[in-house]
Amino acid sequence: MRRKLFSNRFLFLFCLTGMLSAPGFSQNRFVRDSLDSYILRGMKDWNIPGLAIAIVKDGRTVFMKGYGERDISTHEKVDENTLFMIASNSKLFTGTALAQLEYDRRLSLNDKITKYFPDFQLYDKNTTELVTIRDMLSHHLGTKTFQGDFTFWDSRLSRQEIISRMRYLKPPGLFRQDYGYCNSCFLTAGEIIPKVTGKPWEVYVYDSILMPLGMTNTHTLSTGMSQRPNAAHPYTTSFTGTLQAIPYDQVDNLGPAGSMLSCVKDLSKWLLLQLDSGRYGGKQILPWAVLNRTRAVGTLLTSRKSTVYPTHFQGYGMGIFVTDYNGRQVYWHTGGAFGFVTNTCFVPEENLGITILTNNDNQSFFEQLRYQLLDAYLGVPYTNRNQPSLDRQRQGDAKTLQEIAGWKARIKGGKPALPLSAFAGEYDNELYGSISVKPIDDRLQIRFNSHSQLAADLQYMDNDEWLMTYNNIAFGIFPVRFKTEGNKVVSVEIKMSDFVEFDPYLFTKK
Repeated sequence: MRRKLFSNRFLFLFCLTGMLSAPGFSQNRFVRDSLDSYILRGMKDWNIPGLAIAIVKDGRTVFMKGYGERDISTHEKVDENTLFMIASNSKLFTGTALAQLEYDRRLSLNDKITKYFPDFQLYDKNTTELVTIRDMLSHHLGTKTFQGDFTFWDSRLSRQEIISRMRYLKPPGLFRQDYGYCNSCFLTAGEIIPKVTGKPWEVYVYDSILMPLGMTNTHTLSTGMSQRPNAAHPYTTSFTGTLQAIPYDQVDNLGPAGSMLSCVKDLSKWLLLQLDSGRYGGKQILPWAVLNRTRAVGTLLTSRKSTVYPTHFQGYGMGIFVTDYNGRQVYWHTGGAFGFVTNTCFVPEENLGITILTNNDNQSFFEQLRYQLLDAYLGVPYTNRNQPSLDRQRQGDAKTLQEIAGWKARIKGGKPALPLSAFAGEYDNELYGSISVKPIDDRLQIRFNSHSQLAADLQYMDNDEWLMTYNNIAFGIFPVRFKTEGNKVVSVEIKMSDFVEFDPYLFTKK
């Protein structure tokens, strides 16, 4: 899931299996003398509490280690077994499970969704009649990236309720032509698994993939993560500029799209399997044809040369991105949940795999580190991948904090033109459902009724604008304006962090 994919979302060139671009630096010397300081510097630059990394090469794990703290209040350390939410890195497990079922002739990826869900509807009738499992796994609906996720993410909605509400997602793009990253699509595809096997998605993936591979410290559901031993705590620096602990996401209702928890020790096994045609430990765990099916590009994202990285195309398979990188084919995915951003990556032609897990969602060090490793292994001349990204992040964060400070400076005890009671009541959005607005002292509070815990505090600024602060700071701080007609409040437009969804929601007062 993100969650951010982009989704939102380095210092020295190194190579862990050969020579650095700079003469005289071997793998052992760099790992011994420079790797720790490199990662620790990056973590300090980006204010990342904890990071775990594993690198596999030529059939074995050549580097695996945890850095920093999984919890800054208890100072418990990260190690190779520390659990992180891997979010959208769950998608390849879902795509693989469905490809396995096709291999076993229990379904076809070209089956229509309505074969399994006769009442399924999308916004467009023709799309409803045509959409297949493979379309869902390829993000083919024409919706915007993350469209609907504010309704679905961390919500109290069941999986079936989410699938039902997809009919309200009005796609701005064209079916099978325009790409938009879609978590509810993956959920829908994954929910076909119990229709075919009689097992819930989370049980089938556990039984058919995790256990045969020995991924005993990987969990398909996120519920209870805070109670699991050696689990990293989620943090963010978004909207405050300081490291803030935030609640664990509750996204089991989106399970096939991103509810899994794992550690780098287990993910290294997943990478080794990907690099050895489905084998691990001398055993064939998955048929090669199944893995190959997930890697077939179903959606072309771009065919233009990048101005930043040595790539010329990018596509999407079934739970995995596909690109070229300095002449090699690379498969990768990121995962973003509140407080966690992660990645996995494998390059079959180099027999190389990388996974990096972190517990601060407002940084891209986890990705720049991956690119730096790819540069080193694939012979790309040295470029500092970290610094330009860090500079952009700092500029963007500074601008956001300056905007928020300006909004807060406008809170001077002024009063809106209408009494607070005029704003109170229920407001509806067709996709989301209802929110409740009520006065509390000299301010307003919004309760988001499709979420069990989400609320926002509204303080009046001036010029009919309010400052809205979510009780979970990861959702953000934004100005809000109610629309009025005469002395009657008729609607309000609500914004949330781009990490969740890009477009605001319009709620109409009952």
